[in-house]
Amino acid sequence: MEKNHIRKPDWLKVKFPAGENYTRIDRYHRLNGLNSVCRSAACPNQGECWSQGTATFMILGTICSRHCHFCNVGSGHPSFPDAEEPAKIAKAIYELNLKHAVITTVTRDDLVDGGANQFVDLIKEIRKLTSTCRIELLISDLQGNWDALTSILAEKPDILGHNIETVPRLYPQVRPEAEYQRSLSLLAEAYQYDPEVMTKSGLMLGMGETEEEVLQVMADLRKHHCRLLTLGQYLAPTRNHFPVQRYVTPEEFAGYAEKGLALGFSHVEAGPLVRSSYHAEEQYDAGRKD
Repeated sequence: MEKNHIRKPDWLKVKFPAGENYTRIDRYHRLNGLNSVCRSAACPNQGECWSQGTATFMILGTICSRHCHFCNVGSGHPSFPDAEEPAKIAKAIYELNLKHAVITTVTRDDLVDGGANQFVDLIKEIRKLTSTCRIELLISDLQGNWDALTSILAEKPDILGHNIETVPRLYPQVRPEAEYQRSLSLLAEAYQYDPEVMTKSGLMLGMGETEEEVLQVMADLRKHHCRLLTLGQYLAPTRNHFPVQRYVTPEEFAGYAEKGLALGFSHVEAGPLVRSSYHAEEQYDAGRKD
């Protein structure tokens, strides 16, 4: 893998985290031992999102069973699921007074259901404490276990997300244990089971893909009934990860957003710093207006 280190442009600079909400959420995570993808995945928007009082929780531990070459989350042998985790996170969502909770996970190929039961229990625990909080899930491909998928959908999350991440040509280099068609099929299966659940996916750009390839992925997502789309700049977490090939300009992102809406997405959130949960509540609201 060629090491290609390109200087970051000015538009990728972010402000240092600060503010009352940031401090409150950061303290709560530390005191209660909660995992946040904001920190584990080295998200550039952690400061902005936490300062605005929103956060994304990561369940089923901090060790992923896969070895993707773009991700900052550690890989190896995950621990057994924590039976107390659903209640603990539900309590956090309630005590932090979140109105739109985003919950993601490491990939758990070591579990027969891919961790689906943990999502089921978590949704139930959240709804015991609050009926007003929207629930957005960002799940793995569950290795194509559609029974596990339907068990999650039966609990009626407001948004079900699964990221396609990159164009199929780059899968062997970027996410070798994933399958492009399986990810598309998950979104289609979700729609067929419950068309009312808003489906969502995302791509990272700047990994060597072409515009034609990106547009083809966007078209494929729409054919598989994906409604919400996020497009953001890939940022290599370390020098040992897949290297950035180029920095996509804000103008290019705006162009993709326009083309995505023309393809029929309910909403496209596109920009250099955009990630799956970035402005998640606003994405949901925009999608509902469609």
